[in-house]
Amino acid sequence: MYLDDYKRWSAAELEDPALSRELEEISGNDEQIRDRFAVALKFGTAGLRGVLGAGTNRMNIYVVRQATQGLANWVKTQSGSQLVAISYDSRINSDVFARTAACVLAANGIHVRIYDALMPVPALSFATRYYKANAGIMITASHNPAKYNGYKAYGPDGCQMTDDAAAIVYAEIQKTDVLTGAKLISFEEGLSSGLIQYVGEDCKEALYDAIKARSVRPGLCKTAGLKLVYSPLNGSGLVPVTRVLHDIGIDDITIVPEQQYPDGNFPTCPYPNPEIFEALRLGLELAEKSGADLMLATDPDADRVGIAIRCPDGSYELVSGNEVGVLLLDYICQARIEKGTMPKNPVAVKSIVSTPLADAVAKSYGVEMRSVLTGFKWIGDQIAQLEAAGQVDRFIFGFEESYGYLAGPYVRDKDAIIGSMLICEMAAYYRSIGSSIKERLEAIYAKFGRYLNKVDSYEFPGLSGMEKMSGIMDSLRKNPPAEIGGYNVVSVTDYQDSEKTGLPKANVLIYALEGGATVVVRPSGTEPKIKTYFTTLGKDLTQAEAQKEQLAGALKPLLA
Repeated sequence: MYLDDYKRWSAAELEDPALSRELEEISGNDEQIRDRFAVALKFGTAGLRGVLGAGTNRMNIYVVRQATQGLANWVKTQSGSQLVAISYDSRINSDVFARTAACVLAANGIHVRIYDALMPVPALSFATRYYKANAGIMITASHNPAKYNGYKAYGPDGCQMTDDAAAIVYAEIQKTDVLTGAKLISFEEGLSSGLIQYVGEDCKEALYDAIKARSVRPGLCKTAGLKLVYSPLNGSGLVPVTRVLHDIGIDDITIVPEQQYPDGNFPTCPYPNPEIFEALRLGLELAEKSGADLMLATDPDADRVGIAIRCPDGSYELVSGNEVGVLLLDYICQARIEKGTMPKNPVAVKSIVSTPLADAVAKSYGVEMRSVLTGFKWIGDQIAQLEAAGQVDRFIFGFEESYGYLAGPYVRDKDAIIGSMLICEMAAYYRSIGSSIKERLEAIYAKFGRYLNKVDSYEFPGLSGMEKMSGIMDSLRKNPPAEIGGYNVVSVTDYQDSEKTGLPKANVLIYALEGGATVVVRPSGTEPKIKTYFTTLGKDLTQAEAQKEQLAGALKPLLA
């Protein structure tokens, strides 16, 4: 079957000569052919993601056309605007794939609003809501290596697509021939007919205004003299992040020169991921040279932001996503109470794999903390529920441990633009009172205990990877461990059992251990990885780290 597909693609007159060359190069190599054609990229709530190249198991214009025809078939069954918003980041072919999607939608009589230059995930979520679109498309593979690209689909609420809608789109994709099944007109024809239009300046400005309106101490940054180093990691953050920071009064911004401009090859870091030290290394070196108060880095689609802070001794320290989440929650609560802008019955939301320290901080401020499944759409879903009840102002903050933050209902996905703004404002505030982010973090630990949160990943590459991951999760369910690393398992929460958890089904296991530590085991939804999340609580960092190593060592054989 896969050989037949390979022959058909090889015989076709493909529009991209690079794809034809690739097919020629793998002629006679069964393993390479099978890898490209034995399966097709599966469309789910996170859309598509894969390596760039030829074949059904790769990202290319034909797979994008097929996916978009499936999406168009679903949009045509919906009422409303019959419009789809599109944005894209700096990855290889992101602009090509965005325009390709626009051409298919226009050929189906669906209106398109596409950004005229790369813009991040929050801008796509915002445009989808602003234009009351039926759907949104973001061309990105987030923080994956350069050889990847992807296609994220959004619903009319600006959240990533629901399971039900994604299932319908996937069924329509499967009915569509990958090479010939999509309707198509040229981009120029789409523009001249008015079916394709660029996102207007009014929409762009409305996004910036919505973000700046969430400042909790307006005007503070104008006089604080904050010195910043920023890296967009060759992605889409440069224009929106620096625009908002300049608007709130932060002008001393040094951009990491090697990572300033869009470049899908990401020449300075194999993983353009702000969670990883290597991605931040150049920024840290520049911060040390310039004596900056703070260093920020946003990932290619600018939905996540990582930071390094200057310590009182002049050294720099990376701050984890959990720690930044807790710091921002604490800062927003403190400032809004002080300014009299805290809503009645405030709500914050975090993912189930994020630190329980956030629950303790929220409780201390009288804020209700809701825990949801991993994936920012579930935080967006909580905002939607509040909105439906006429209580959207109750939402003050949401975060995930993987460096994603949101402080307002104007979009329904994580937003590194507002994350960057609030982190800078927080740094400026502590600087203005003779303190620092580091000192505030230590004060939080002194009050609530030394929580440590660490994530380990186990990779399962190749076609059999998903099967291996499934087997490991089945084994853990059939033979649950009674203890991990010498600590008795007090309870196991299996998120496949939605009756017990009160949340939708998810392939997640959480082990609560005696003494208060927790271990979470979760296969990634977008990559061939099983992730393990450890939360340990010690009287100091050394004790918490020792317990984490003990737990990780005990878990490793179970995940081999």
